[in-house]
Amino acid sequence: MLRHASRTPIAPIQVAFQPESLFLNRLQRPGPLGIWRHQPRLQRCITGQSGPPTPGNDAPNPVDDATEGAEAGEADPKAKWKGTAFKCFEAAATTLASITVLGLVGFSYTRYYKYLVLEKMENAFRPGDPVLDLAASGKEVPPTVPANIPDVNNEVDYDRWIPRLEQEKIDNIVSGQDKGRYHLLIGEKGTGKSSMLIDAMSKVNGEGIAMCEAHADPEIFRIRLGRCLDFEFHEDNIGALFSIRGPRDASALLDIERAFNKLEKVALRRRKKVGRPLILIINQAHLLRDDEDGRDLIELIQQRAEQWAASNLATVIINADKYWVYERLKQHATRMEVTQVSDLPKDRAIQALRNYRMKYWQEATDEATLDEVYDKIGGRLTFLNRAAKSRDMIKMCNHICQMEKTWFLNNCGILGEEMDDDVMDQQKYASTAMVLAQALYKKSLEMDQTYNPQTGHILPEFPLHIARHIMTRADFIRQHHDLSIFAIDSHAMVRADSVPMQRAFSEICSEEGFDEFLQATLDRIADIESLGRTKELTFKDLWEGGKYKIISKDRKGNLQSEVEIETVEGKKDDDEKGDE
Repeated sequence: MLRHASRTPIAPIQVAFQPESLFLNRLQRPGPLGIWRHQPRLQRCITGQSGPPTPGNDAPNPVDDATEGAEAGEADPKAKWKGTAFKCFEAAATTLASITVLGLVGFSYTRYYKYLVLEKMENAFRPGDPVLDLAASGKEVPPTVPANIPDVNNEVDYDRWIPRLEQEKIDNIVSGQDKGRYHLLIGEKGTGKSSMLIDAMSKVNGEGIAMCEAHADPEIFRIRLGRCLDFEFHEDNIGALFSIRGPRDASALLDIERAFNKLEKVALRRRKKVGRPLILIINQAHLLRDDEDGRDLIELIQQRAEQWAASNLATVIINADKYWVYERLKQHATRMEVTQVSDLPKDRAIQALRNYRMKYWQEATDEATLDEVYDKIGGRLTFLNRAAKSRDMIKMCNHICQMEKTWFLNNCGILGEEMDDDVMDQQKYASTAMVLAQALYKKSLEMDQTYNPQTGHILPEFPLHIARHIMTRADFIRQHHDLSIFAIDSHAMVRADSVPMQRAFSEICSEEGFDEFLQATLDRIADIESLGRTKELTFKDLWEGGKYKIISKDRKGNLQSEVEIETVEGKKDDDEKGDE
């Protein structure tokens, strides 16, 4: 029976469109046995039923599914296109709504982020500053109140901070009263420049002031500037979640420019509210390298300082120890004001030393000891502080002078005429320092007065161009200045870096035989340079009685001249033979 059904070509079509009962009857007709009704498994195999009936479908059949597909194919095409169009419209509406929501959220976040950046930067200029907190935590409070110190009857006699002549000017700049200019504080290390700035900041509680410590690496300077201004350089921006492209990654110099752009907006908002310019302090600017990156960074800072000074938006204060910073800024400066900070005069230095001594040891030191300390180390605050902390101040002063002398000899010691030619370059550098130190020592002997009882030490000095002429080199003076051997002030005057360094010059140059030793070193350097510039030709054949014959011919080959070279004994040898 199954074979008969498979050979019928129209059987599948009839099965597809005929009811189940007719199909079963036709399958039962050829055979005499009516057993199909009693074999449900075989019936399911033939009919395609794969399981028990389900609600709504008594006999699930894949044939019925094919029938439904055929009926759907005969449906109206317009209804089909309507369904497709509705689905397309629904997808487009969903996409448009998603894009709209994403755009609104991204736009709102961007506006909020820009507002938050300005708010955080403005908060960096509100009262209070981390620099003041660090300075306050580092101050040492005397364990004894001034009333209990011998020979000190009231608090007026005890003041551990000695106001300098430049302090009032610094206070006016930091408080915002001095407008329209930007300032360069220059002076040797340890003269109290940073202390004056911090003291001026404390008087206004750091309101409207931010201080940034410079560094040789522009990346580290970028991080410090961001911490100073509370600016993250868009590193905390999550606009990428909304497909908003942030600022492109670039060099540290470009990030610093972006920070200054934000600072300019904050300064504009603040000028409308307060009316005073912001104060930005760049401390230790000499730490920037004198290379292409460092010069570009200084140029960027100076350009902003010029613009902000012209519009009274902000006042930039640059604090530096080295002369090259002044040389670099001088090239493009129009609104820059230079303030030279030097050692304390004698009266203020002795007062500072007395107050330091009261602070650390709660004792009143006699005037003779204070005068002797000043005579040895001068008015450098860092030296006075170190001496006051020591129990034996005179011993500490001698130690400071010895350390300065050792520093000078370690970096610029000369070797004499026995030096090897391999160290000639280093000896050139050292000998120029010794020559200038000798010139300063000789000038101190020629000066009418090197010590004033009222003002203190008067150090010998030369103009910068004269110092270069004495050294016979124009490039070494800056390296000596970087090593704190010589000091160059804003008036281009060269002197010893400190009073202990000048004492070291005097001790070294006054030693017996120093002039001859220095001259021997210079002669040895000259001899090595002369040997380097001299070319020597050697004819080996002439050493053993040989001869050289040189013939000159014309174009035709005719002999023109003939020269014969041979060795001849010197006159000295002839005289010696005659004596024998």
